[in-house]
Amino acid sequence: MKNRQPLFHVVKREDSRPGRQLLAYVTAVVLALAVGAVLLAVQGVEPLTFYKQMLTMGIPGSRYPWRAVENFIKLFVPLLIVSLALALAFKMRFWNIGGEGQFIMGAFWAGFAAMKLGEILPKPAMVLVMALCGAVGGGIYGLFAAALKVRFGTNETLLTLMLNYIALYFLQFFAETKAPWNFFLDPESARPKFAKFPAGAQMVTVPIGPFNLNLSLVAALALCVLIFVYLNYTKRGYEISVVGDSPNTARYAGMRVGRIVLRTIFLSAALIGMAGAFHMSSAGVMSASPTNDVGWTGIVVAWLAKLNTLGILAAALLITVLQFGCQTASAAYPAIDANFANLLQGVILFIVLAADFFTRFRLVRRAGKEAVK
Repeated sequence: MKNRQPLFHVVKREDSRPGRQLLAYVTAVVLALAVGAVLLAVQGVEPLTFYKQMLTMGIPGSRYPWRAVENFIKLFVPLLIVSLALALAFKMRFWNIGGEGQFIMGAFWAGFAAMKLGEILPKPAMVLVMALCGAVGGGIYGLFAAALKVRFGTNETLLTLMLNYIALYFLQFFAETKAPWNFFLDPESARPKFAKFPAGAQMVTVPIGPFNLNLSLVAALALCVLIFVYLNYTKRGYEISVVGDSPNTARYAGMRVGRIVLRTIFLSAALIGMAGAFHMSSAGVMSASPTNDVGWTGIVVAWLAKLNTLGILAAALLITVLQFGCQTASAAYPAIDANFANLLQGVILFIVLAADFFTRFRLVRRAGKEAVK
């Protein structure tokens, strides 16, 4: 019986240049927007008008354009920090799918600090304490999964995924349990309702005319620079790359792989927890679902950028414009749901992944004894 040969073979391209990949990504985004335009037209919406409002986020012609920018920053900062943090874990091939849970735990402990110390400490010190509490809370929650991975070889994907739901229901318990010991709730409300944080626990802003610059944006951009330097110019960043490429090679080189995994995952989860703290401080009140799905979207951003720090900055900016812009534009079109951004985001991801595949590989069709490219 003859051995049947596959009709197609995947062959790696030898001329996969960065310029070609960048052009493919831009083309993929344009193609995804074209697909979105067809979906908009089917629903009776003028695509160019919708995209104009989406990309400008409704700022032109607005009576209070600075408010749109302030709200945009509140969405952009958590997504950027979470994406950077996840990239640290992914570079080591530790598949941290627990960004949602780590964000929630960071938000919870930051809120705990706000309710206990918000009326005692001055605002700058209080925001710093919230950030530290959020980082420790998120870091320890992620460290738990890393410790089980190092000690028992557990599957970190499943474990971090399940920990997301534990954190979510833990927070919802405090959101729904009206009791004297539950200091998160407003005692004057008849039904369970989170109380606002004291004024001293709300994020520091710098007034620039009518616009208030949220200092969490400055912190997020500083983290971009620090993580870029950490990954590319430090010994510990080099160790992450080596462990990600081959743990056995890292052991042969004398690296303590278990310690590197624990250290890196704690750092990754701590940054995610800090993002949760920044978000809570900017919101000024706890929420039963504070993440805005940033833990899942951060995975998309990190992979779209191929774990590149500068690429993550650009991808996070693009995704936030899509999300916030769609929310703004859909307000003028009852036929369009605000979740259209999620659909468009999925189409972009799918087409970009396809473009990435075909810039690095090609399909070769076998015809008889000869291959036809």
